Amino acid sequence: MNDPGDTRGLAPRRPEARRLKEVALLFLRLGFTSFGGPAAHMALMEDEVVRRRRWLSRGEFLDLLGAANLIPGPNSTELAIHLGHRRAGWAGLLVAGTCFILPAALIVSAAAWAYVRFGGLPSAGGLLYGVKPVIIAVVLQALWGLGRAAVKTRLLALVGLAAAAAHGLGVHELLILLSSGAFMALGYWGQRVPGQGRDGKDPAGMLAGAPWLLNGVAMGAAGAVPFSLGGLFLFFLKVGSVLFGSGYVLLAFLRADLVERWGWLTEAQLLDAVAVGQVTPGPVFTTATFIGYLLAGPTGAAVATVGIFLPAFFFVAVSGPLVPRLRRSRLAGAVLDGINVASLALMATVTWQLGRAALVDAWTVGLALLSAVLLLRFRLNSAWLVLGGSLAGILLWTY
Repeated sequence: MNDPGDTRGLAPRRPEARRLKEVALLFLRLGFTSFGGPAAHMALMEDEVVRRRRWLSRGEFLDLLGAANLIPGPNSTELAIHLGHRRAGWAGLLVAGTCFILPAALIVSAAAWAYVRFGGLPSAGGLLYGVKPVIIAVVLQALWGLGRAAVKTRLLALVGLAAAAAHGLGVHELLILLSSGAFMALGYWGQRVPGQGRDGKDPAGMLAGAPWLLNGVAMGAAGAVPFSLGGLFLFFLKVGSVLFGSGYVLLAFLRADLVERWGWLTEAQLLDAVAVGQVTPGPVFTTATFIGYLLAGPTGAAVATVGIFLPAFFFVAVSGPLVPRLRRSRLAGAVLDGINVASLALMATVTWQLGRAALVDAWTVGLALLSAVLLLRFRLNSAWLVLGGSLAGILLWTY
């Protein structure tokens, strides 16, 4: 006979429900207020879960941050998913990710509706006119910081240059990333071959894989294909599954397929989508939400959003037990080094291409230069720059 006072069956549920509510409220708020890109998102999360709430130690937070950087997808979103899982289990994993993504997706959808409905108005045009140059400066600042950390050796610098050249020749972005990782894996295995120098670098053996980066040029030339919701979902599912480095690398994938190969978007629409992704809070990957809305309204926005973020939930769920092994593996580290450098090369080439479309006169060039100085010299938060660029653009457009 059960004791009426026995609450053993109920007690575990109360703290779990409370923790789940805490996770939901925190990441909903961050989803509405986290401007400034992935680095700013991560800093806000560290302040909330380590300093303020003490859900975990700084060392534990760094472990989860490292885990997020080892898998493809939007790093700050994946960190939120990791934190939700750590705080409230599997339900927390789903709730944290959804609550962090949903506010940004809703805001971007509203912006897309306004863009479609009022995009020709001077105020909307002026906002985008001023924000686009700031975006170029923000991406350049990200390239500078990430490049200093990623380009550790001369070999990695050569891989990055080869990746940039291959992208210029039209090689598919996914092939470039995979080839760069495989090339560095060959370099690692080459270190184990007798007869090399003490530093393990064998130029002949390591350069044997270089043609991989130049194969498949024909993949870059494909005619326009009809739009479909299924194709939209599969495209963003692929992007979310293979994208390493930063949300800014997304630009290279979007431009190559949606603009050049398939003709679903114009160059101007892509720039506007990226600009809205920067103006709004939350993950940069909600650029996909904007694009989906442009192509197929609210349904397209939902399909694109689910497609690009779904892999993040999967990778976080399966990567936890594997992270310690990956960190101890020199081979896995070499592959990731190659992929990261190739990602930066894609960022650099697409920034050059987008910059030519964004920097159209002396005012836009001046905004980009001023933004770059404020970012690199004074480390001003990019959210303030985006806000300032939007206000300056409206004033200049009106004037």
